[in-house]
Amino acid sequence: MSTPTYTGDVEVGGPADVRELPGLTISKVAVSEMANNAYLLRCTATGEALLVDAAAEPDTLRSFIGDADLRTVVTTHGHWDHHRALPEVVAATGAVTVAHPADAADLPVPVQRPVEHGDTVAVGEQVLEVVRLRGHTPGSIALVWRGPEDAGVHVFTGDSLFPGGVGNTQQDPARFASLVDDVEQRLFGTLPDEAWVYPGHGKDTTIGAERPSLPEWRARGW
Repeated sequence: MSTPTYTGDVEVGGPADVRELPGLTISKVAVSEMANNAYLLRCTATGEALLVDAAAEPDTLRSFIGDADLRTVVTTHGHWDHHRALPEVVAATGAVTVAHPADAADLPVPVQRPVEHGDTVAVGEQVLEVVRLRGHTPGSIALVWRGPEDAGVHVFTGDSLFPGGVGNTQQDPARFASLVDDVEQRLFGTLPDEAWVYPGHGKDTTIGAERPSLPEWRARGW
């Protein structure tokens, strides 16, 4: 079962929120003037860890990582606010950098492991599925963890899905159509309502909480 006190509501400069699940501990912290979320996933069996988005404030992130055995940093997409601390985090930990090749050129360090839609990324004994969501950027990805026992399903969506809508596509109809189609087919079409959504900024949500709003999002075009 998840930690009863976990809400996912964190503030820049404030403490991390920690969720203890069977097989995986998920910690969330907010950094920078953009209030970016960074997530530390630690396998409870091995202690190996993975960071989702080394967004900013390298000192904060190093403290956040602590003594975790950080093996991997996944960057959800190429926008600058999601990878400003990547060089420092990689230099301090030796972690392998992971991203989609369509966004790799926008990162400040080489992508050592390019991933495509349907690939998997391991954190210790746990496995995350890579889901490409085209539109916010060409190479935006989400990570889906289908936990053991009663851990549930958890998805880290970067800037592609938030409470209340999909990510910003700069009023480009083609990019919006691409993103909302991918989100509907690859997330809402495959995940249960109770699946927990961890976005790149702001509060968490669930697939079930957002599902009824899909027609409204399509109608408004953003």
